[in-house]
Amino acid sequence: MKKAILRSKSARITLRLSQDIKDKWNAQCRNSNIYLSDFIVNTIEGKLLENDRKEIMAFIEKQGNIFSKIENNINQIAKYINTTKSLPSDLLKDYNSKLEELNSLKIEQNKIIKKIYTELAK
Repeated sequence: MKKAILRSKSARITLRLSQDIKDKWNAQCRNSNIYLSDFIVNTIEGKLLENDRKEIMAFIEKQGNIFSKIENNINQIAKYINTTKSLPSDLLKDYNSKLEELNSLKIEQNKIIKKIYTELAK
């Protein structure tokens, strides 16, 4: 985990904008539980907001849980097949197709997660 860098916030910028935009930004800040200045700085610097990081991490966890359930189901089917020593060929083709699809999705998910982690590390 990165150490937080403490920076003195002594510089000021005066910004003129419409009241509607200010109200919209303040509403976003209230919903995200952050200060307006942090919202503006993070947005300009292209950093993720803390609540966005939390949502992404929750998504990653959820994906992992979904894949675990699918893999468990596949293992149960495989155990049944091994026990009964029979499976119609069309069902076997469908099963193998699902395994290939799962593997392909998992590879794609891992690529996406790697990109997300890279963004989170910024």
